[in-house]
Amino acid sequence: MSAEYPAMKLNGQTHIVVGGAGYIGSHVCKMIADHGGEPVTFDNFSSGHPHAVRWGPAIDVDLRNAQSLNEALSAYQDASSVIHLASSIEVGIGEKDPAGFYNNNVIGAFNLLEGMRKHGLDRFIFSSTCATYGETNKVPLTEDQNQNPFSVYGKTKLAIEHMIQSYHNAYGLKYITLRYFNASGADPSGEIGEEHDPETHLIPIAMQAAAGLRGKMKIFGTDYETPDGTCVRDYIHVNDIARAHILGLGKFDAGLTNLEVNIGTGNGYSNLEILKMVEEVTGLPLPYDATPRRPGDVTQLFADASKAKAELNFVPQYSDLEYIIRSAWNFHRSRWQL
Repeated sequence: MSAEYPAMKLNGQTHIVVGGAGYIGSHVCKMIADHGGEPVTFDNFSSGHPHAVRWGPAIDVDLRNAQSLNEALSAYQDASSVIHLASSIEVGIGEKDPAGFYNNNVIGAFNLLEGMRKHGLDRFIFSSTCATYGETNKVPLTEDQNQNPFSVYGKTKLAIEHMIQSYHNAYGLKYITLRYFNASGADPSGEIGEEHDPETHLIPIAMQAAAGLRGKMKIFGTDYETPDGTCVRDYIHVNDIARAHILGLGKFDAGLTNLEVNIGTGNGYSNLEILKMVEEVTGLPLPYDATPRRPGDVTQLFADASKAKAELNFVPQYSDLEYIIRSAWNFHRSRWQL
């Protein structure tokens, strides 16, 4: 792991973190608190966890309920910013239930933007995704590439991006859209980490399989045009993602009004490379079966991160692959009492 980021203070500012009980959201809340701010979690706890809300108050609210959302926003209309991390994310589920994804993701985001407009909240950080780019032969991915998402998940995120841009043009919304690549790892304290239910992400599933907590894991597709035939992704530590939000908040204070930027490392690792590193870190064999491709998956996605460095002074500090796996294993081993 590289040296820590230089200190930056939020000077007691309140920041609404929508989805603050979730994986990335809880790390964002912790980092806001660590930098002298107060995070206020808005969450319906459908996938987030009450025990992950440790650094500020929590409001039980569903973005799809405009009335209750507006009541919650009215209590915090002096907040410095709104950070939106509450979305349905499971690619396979999105292909089976697009209505649910559009309802939760797009309608929820619309209600949030309208509530912000009503209450005079005009600083917004949105957690988008590299999935908005879709299938492409051009990597690393730059922010000016065409966005043609392949999955329902990516399509809902792109719809929200377009909505945010329209609110900026028409109503003066100040925004930063962070297109995350693959969030991974856990806070070094071991207090919070990845806890999806059901779990659909490669690293925690691999660790469950290695620990004997599930049967053989599945590798979806071994016939992609990559060196070992499996998908390639850019894995970025969740604390690096959280830090990108802190840097973004500082840029708002410096006058930034709008930005779309990749949050990744610029390095791609295949599914089989991830499994090998999990075996090395855990010291355990990792059984798996090769299965057909999963609908909605693309061949390879990794970032050109130069714009994030130029615009946000963002340089990943925690995203060495071995450190990502070790921090995740530290969290899961404690949680599973291994």
